[in-house]
Amino acid sequence: MRYCAEISYLGSAFCGWQVQPNGYTVQEAIGTALQRLFHKKTDVTGCSRTDSGVHARQYFCHFDADTNLPVERIAAALQFYTPKEIAVLKVTPMADDFHARYSCTGKNYIYRLLNAPVQDPFEIGRAWWVKYALDTEKMNEAAKAFLGTHDFSAFCAANTSVEDKVRTIRECAVKDCQNHTLEISITADGFLYNMVRIIAGTLVSVGTNEIRAQDIPEIIESKKRAYAGITAPACGLYLNKVYYN
Repeated sequence: MRYCAEISYLGSAFCGWQVQPNGYTVQEAIGTALQRLFHKKTDVTGCSRTDSGVHARQYFCHFDADTNLPVERIAAALQFYTPKEIAVLKVTPMADDFHARYSCTGKNYIYRLLNAPVQDPFEIGRAWWVKYALDTEKMNEAAKAFLGTHDFSAFCAANTSVEDKVRTIRECAVKDCQNHTLEISITADGFLYNMVRIIAGTLVSVGTNEIRAQDIPEIIESKKRAYAGITAPACGLYLNKVYYN
């Protein structure tokens, strides 16, 4: 039977989702836990390839298993073998054609900023510290320009192999939160490699008056990575919500 696991994890403990030879990853941790639980190698497929240091408040992965363990007990049993930096929230039986990645219809990412003159040690690894004052009104004005369907080549890592760079952003906004933190929320049907981090870096440049809000449409139209802002650090990025039909 195919199962879908809903998890969350602290990305600073891992070298991203995808299994790799030179670092401990979330996929490896879940795969090892499944193998210990079911006593056989069990492949696990995730909904997104989050980078090293990127967090997930909500993440889905699927796996196939032949087990007599009641479904309501699988999540707790899997958690027993899973590192403390990963929370197994729920495990649900699914139709055979369900795919954690390809069945997904959209994602919401949150990018967290600590905007304060002094670093907060409790935010290290969990937010990007920007000590210069940010103009959130200008950042929100710029954020509106990202809405809609565009070719986001200017907001994609230069070495990506993806040819179709057209995506539709349904929401892009900057929110003032407590304790000198800001959250950039972006919802889209899909994302290019480093797309959210480059948009976040660009919005910070707008907030510090290095880039003008009215220049964002022109930057998008240019399709040139050099015209956008820097790639924001991975530590502030959270996969916040994943959508399925």
